Amino acid sequence: MKTRLSVLLLVFAGFNLQLFAQDEDLLQLLGGDKTEPQKEYVDYAFKSSRVIMSHSMEVIRPGVMDLRILHRFGNINKGAYELFGLDNASMRLGFDFGLSKNLMVGIGRSTNKKELDGFFKYRLIHQAKGKGAMPFSFLLVGGSSMTLLKFSDTSRKNYFSSRIGYYGQAIIGRKFSEGFSLQFMPTVLHRNLVASPDDPNDMLAIGVGTRVKLSRRISLNVDYYYRINPNPADQTQNPLSIGFDIETGGHVFQLHFTNAVGMNEKVFLAETQNRWDKGDIQFGFNISRSFQIKKKK
Repeated sequence: MKTRLSVLLLVFAGFNLQLFAQDEDLLQLLGGDKTEPQKEYVDYAFKSSRVIMSHSMEVIRPGVMDLRILHRFGNINKGAYELFGLDNASMRLGFDFGLSKNLMVGIGRSTNKKELDGFFKYRLIHQAKGKGAMPFSFLLVGGSSMTLLKFSDTSRKNYFSSRIGYYGQAIIGRKFSEGFSLQFMPTVLHRNLVASPDDPNDMLAIGVGTRVKLSRRISLNVDYYYRINPNPADQTQNPLSIGFDIETGGHVFQLHFTNAVGMNEKVFLAETQNRWDKGDIQFGFNISRSFQIKKKK
């Protein structure tokens, strides 16, 4: 009798253990386990490292070189004689390099005023999901540009430093969904030489950039700067660009309309004179082609 009772107790205990194991498996299948979710970084807020004329919150991957060609035609309101601006053009050729996950640098040369420019972009905070994640990205950008035109008045003493300007920028942005991204860009621009005593050597501006996804490979982009302290006596305007990103494999085409002639921060912030309300609009395009120049680790 005792032997039969012992056997029954052993069978009962084994049955309970099997049910407990099955309950644990079921909890895991239902997501009931207490494993902490892993941090997942949010990328592709924009399809390019530029919104249109401004830096975006995206950073080029390490080991990648991005060849960028920026092209602007003349004013559309010039009419048929100028083929609506197509008879005139300016461009910038640039090379951007990803040095690490959060750091990139770039250099470029523009035909407008023969300007040479360079910059770095560093991401301090990367938007992510999960435990300890930040709901936005925060980046710092610093750059400089130099005019290589010959001095117009050689009879006076000219200084090399007069050719140079600098800018610093913070980018605070968030990808709210697969179809919408928004960023703000407080910016300070310093020019060593200005046209008159009323022009500020240090100009402050607030930029905004946004991307609205229209289809799998096409998005609407808007890029705008409000300048806080421009010279009220001059005719310069706040730069506004509206365009479309078209992604085709390794290429990103940006077709846009803008009132800004310049293609670096010093020029489009301080020297934009075209006005949208007068039809001083230029059609342009940007081409971005990425090359993997260093093997992935």
